[in-house]
Amino acid sequence: MAYRHVFTDGTACDLPAGKAVCVGLNYAAHVAEMGSAKAAEPVLFIKPRTALVPLAGEIAIPVDRGACHFETELALLIGAPLRDCTPAAAVEAIAGVGIALDLTLRDLQKQLKTAGHPWERSKGFDGACAVSEWLHPAAVGPIEELTFSLAQNGISRQRGHAAAMITPVPDLLCYMSRWFTLEPGDIVLTGTPEGVGPLAPGDVLEVVLAERLRVATRVVGR
Repeated sequence: MAYRHVFTDGTACDLPAGKAVCVGLNYAAHVAEMGSAKAAEPVLFIKPRTALVPLAGEIAIPVDRGACHFETELALLIGAPLRDCTPAAAVEAIAGVGIALDLTLRDLQKQLKTAGHPWERSKGFDGACAVSEWLHPAAVGPIEELTFSLAQNGISRQRGHAAAMITPVPDLLCYMSRWFTLEPGDIVLTGTPEGVGPLAPGDVLEVVLAERLRVATRVVGR
């Protein structure tokens, strides 16, 4: 079944599923754990619509392409077109707030980086963006105060706070909109904190956003 946007309260959502525009290395501690240097500008990449799958219930990962890592991220649903936008327009265009897993074929990503090639195959494969249902922005309060976490088999792996982003949400959306028009139905992934790691079939994950959204899912192989 194709992915579609769903609000937690059952409110109808007629926004089409679009692309996911993502930022890498947006938390200093994650930059350090990856052995990377802080970038002068946000590091952007795109996951196609075919990467989107629901987070709840079950997610399938490739088992024949090396390690597949989880990266837990605050996700934003775009509700109005953004192009060369202002911070105020960026915040106004946020139609939903949720959480997503940026699934990454880590071994392949390392090979591509070493060769100086783009990351798309390691980041944009089918099912590489597992997305929760959406909360209305008014229900979550200021985005910079949001926290989120992931537990793997009952063990806490990641805890993030939006205030720790190197590029905060309004500035990030403005920067993205300079390069890619953000369209209604697009998703923005805002970066992952430290603690990323490998997934295996049979893993049980629990993802929590600000104690307002709690999602359980099980990992299966494909």
